[in-house]
Amino acid sequence: MWRAAVTVGLMLGLCAAAVAFEEASNPFGRVQSGMLNIEQPYVDKSLTNRYYDYGGDTMIRNDRYIRLTPDKQDKRGSFFSKVPLIPGSFQVEFEFRIHGQGSSIYGDGMAFWLLDRAPNEGPVFGVEDKFNGLGVFFDTYKNDRPGRAFPYVMAMLGDGRSSYDNEHDGAANEIAGCSARGLHNSDRNARARFTFVKDGFMALELNYKSKGVWETCFHTTDVPGLPVPSYMGFSAQTGELSESHDIISAQVYQLTQPPTSFAQYDELVNGRKPAVTADGKGSSGGGGGGFGAWLWWLVKSVFYLLLVAGVAYLAFTLYRAHKRKNRDGYIL
Repeated sequence: MWRAAVTVGLMLGLCAAAVAFEEASNPFGRVQSGMLNIEQPYVDKSLTNRYYDYGGDTMIRNDRYIRLTPDKQDKRGSFFSKVPLIPGSFQVEFEFRIHGQGSSIYGDGMAFWLLDRAPNEGPVFGVEDKFNGLGVFFDTYKNDRPGRAFPYVMAMLGDGRSSYDNEHDGAANEIAGCSARGLHNSDRNARARFTFVKDGFMALELNYKSKGVWETCFHTTDVPGLPVPSYMGFSAQTGELSESHDIISAQVYQLTQPPTSFAQYDELVNGRKPAVTADGKGSSGGGGGGFGAWLWWLVKSVFYLLLVAGVAYLAFTLYRAHKRKNRDGYIL
């Protein structure tokens, strides 16, 4: 009997430690949505993908990339899911590359989409105007946007009636955005991480300058209502100027325990505490590493290791008491 109790106690302690480790390394309960992931090989022998459609000038090299447009003039391409994403709280992380022969003049850019349906081809980064849903645009050519350095990344919510403000690079439609100088022809593949917390916040982080360092492009509590369901996709376009737009991979996660604020998310994931401004309000700072997140993981791990050690000590105490009882019985 005592052996069974000790074994159960040890197993419970180890399970608690495993759960704590998982919570510390995955603080918001990310659960991968495998059907929407984009990974090699992108198409099968029949040149189709079970969960995605592609069109326009998209070219696929199974061992390297999905090229939405080549570095040629007047090209459009897209890659859109057949399976809907049910908007709740989720995160999409994707790897991409924007590159070409042009070193100072190039265009036009690419987009990440969450729309009510797979769109037709059109003039807004390769898809039709007056779309219904959210677009995040990686705009590489400046038309008329004073005070903004390009490439420029911005989010827009389409209501199915409003047109994209192409003449002013989306100024009339912008929810939030940031300059991303150096994104074109960067030294390494770029990564973007889009986080959407229903009734909470929306954020975009970029990683293209230093390996492992995520910079906040934007975060806002002005959270748009997404179409239900939403179809995820990518598109790109070139015009008189050109560049290549490649999608390398994408992972989609549901957040089962979403953060309550971007500040909480940024601290736990990136180790950045919100900076205090002159008015006493917090704002997310740039740069940074993962020290805060690492320290939190260490504290929780040590706590649960102590718990396991306590269970082990209790088991040893029970064992010693059992041996003493047997020994005393022989003496009698």
